[in-house]
Amino acid sequence: MYILNFEAFLVAITLLTITPGIDTVLVIKNTSRSGGKDGMVTSLGICLGLFVHATFSAVGISAILLQSEELFFAMKLTGAAYLIWLGIGGLKAAFKSHSGLTIDGSVARMSSVSQSLKEGFLSNMLNPKTAIFYLAFLPQFIDPQNSPLLQALTMAGIHFVIAMIWQCGLAGAVSSAKRFFANPMALKWMEGITGSVLIILGSKLLLDEQS
Repeated sequence: MYILNFEAFLVAITLLTITPGIDTVLVIKNTSRSGGKDGMVTSLGICLGLFVHATFSAVGISAILLQSEELFFAMKLTGAAYLIWLGIGGLKAAFKSHSGLTIDGSVARMSSVSQSLKEGFLSNMLNPKTAIFYLAFLPQFIDPQNSPLLQALTMAGIHFVIAMIWQCGLAGAVSSAKRFFANPMALKWMEGITGSVLIILGSKLLLDEQS
């Protein structure tokens, strides 16, 4: 399935996946609580939620395409501006004082696989930032001449693979990961780099659409 600006998509989705956030905290927390297996299952639940967000995003994109190509173009411009806004937010966070992510390892040590799967899935599904991001992000790489749903699910599949590799890697090395993500300087660097790249990508997409 053809994806527009595939290289830009791959860079952006990888950087956003490895940036510490709610998903990272939940994977590390559940791994600390119950071991690597639960951390990996938590990651699976989180990543399964991506396909739901992609489906809803594709339905919205399809509805807009049925109305007019001008609306789709306006949506892409808005999405590119949103990426720049996210990037600016990342740069601002990099220059603020940061205490790092707090990981609570004192929770009960026993947890079922089904509970971890459910926690991961609901965490992703109920996160409005993920829904907004998918709605703004995916149109940048969708070819209106092909099925938006198939393209959106393909991108969600790529995101699934990248996120599973990253999050399962965290679960497998949670002691090191906890020290890393509790380090304020490490977070500052990651947020600064990610923010800068998002601004560059958003600006490039914005200029490409206008030209």
